[in-house]
Amino acid sequence: MRENKRLEYKENMESGTFLKTISAYANYGGGKIIFGIADDGTVKGISKPEEACLNLENKINDSIKPVPEYSIEIGEDSTIILSVCEGPYKPYLYKGKAYKRYDSATIEVDRLEYGRLILEGQNQSYEELPSSMQELTFDRLEEELKESLGITSLNEDILKTLELYSEKRGFNNAAALLADRNQFPGIDMIRFGSSIDEIMDRATFEHMSVLAQLSSCIEMFQTYYQYEKIEGVERKQIDKIPEKAFREAIANALVHRAWDVRASIKISMFEDRIEISSPGGLPAGIGREEYLNGQISVLRNPILGNVFFRLKYIEKFGTGIMRINRSYSNALEKPSYQIFENSIQVVLPVIASDEKLSEKDKKILDIIRDKGTVSRSEIEKLAGTGKDSTIRSLNLLLKKHIIEKTGAGRGVKYHIR
Repeated sequence: MRENKRLEYKENMESGTFLKTISAYANYGGGKIIFGIADDGTVKGISKPEEACLNLENKINDSIKPVPEYSIEIGEDSTIILSVCEGPYKPYLYKGKAYKRYDSATIEVDRLEYGRLILEGQNQSYEELPSSMQELTFDRLEEELKESLGITSLNEDILKTLELYSEKRGFNNAAALLADRNQFPGIDMIRFGSSIDEIMDRATFEHMSVLAQLSSCIEMFQTYYQYEKIEGVERKQIDKIPEKAFREAIANALVHRAWDVRASIKISMFEDRIEISSPGGLPAGIGREEYLNGQISVLRNPILGNVFFRLKYIEKFGTGIMRINRSYSNALEKPSYQIFENSIQVVLPVIASDEKLSEKDKKILDIIRDKGTVSRSEIEKLAGTGKDSTIRSLNLLLKKHIIEKTGAGRGVKYHIR
């Protein structure tokens, strides 16, 4: 097995750099270090492994503060396996610095992440901290709670129930985000022309309630991605992009983004798609597959999420991706997701108005989708189609902007756009 975010190999214990990795594992998700394996994967073992285990234990106890939970065992090949658990008393420091894993490398955390580790160690989140603004009004929130929950007025008891206010600390950051006016960044929404150099329209929604941001985005979306079609004597509203998917994507961006990052959510509107980029990667402890499969057990902003849940903007926590995908269940081109260290991007494609494909076309499309990148000859073998028939289907899918091709000559490959 190759080194990765949760696994590191060390030929010996001489350099002491592994102590940074122990800090990283204790701060983020845990992991293993196996001593006695060279960088190329060759197993060399450790001489006098029992003595080495004692030295390792002493180094950890003397160097990492606070001492994390770990276990040490000797392998049959005289390797030493160190397993480190993620700890509750963060930050775990080596020489006064906290570390994290980035792929298979170990790096020092920045100031922002260090602050987050301190909050985690105190079992707090950024949204729970007292707001710098305490003179807050909640007209928009009150209006929506009246409509959704039937309350008569938004009083102090309800604010306490929603965990937005306490007598000891006043309003928190979650309350400020829901207030009519605040100091937080918002959403930057841009409609582009034929290129990103051509800006056709732009609106910025900031320093306002996240509820107002959501509704403002939907209004602008409806202007450019909805139209009416006359069928007989009736007018039928057509969504170029499912409004449910867009609404869900924006609600999720607001609820799951990192609000301690002073950056806006970016919504880029194109003729064939919408791209939504929100600041902050995945919360600590959540992997890519868990996120995409709706298995989110850790919420970055649970107080804000609870309010959105009560207002029915989101359903069960963590199901947003599944709901977006469900909106595209009958579409050929599906939403795509890019997860970066410091941001998440959702791409919602426009649904073509003439999406009728033959069974053969659909079969070839499914092959490309399953394989990721595939050549024409591979498609012919898997689909059982001839060269001319396959080329016709590929050209149709290219024309509809459902797939793309890369390379030239015999090196041409096809993949989902």
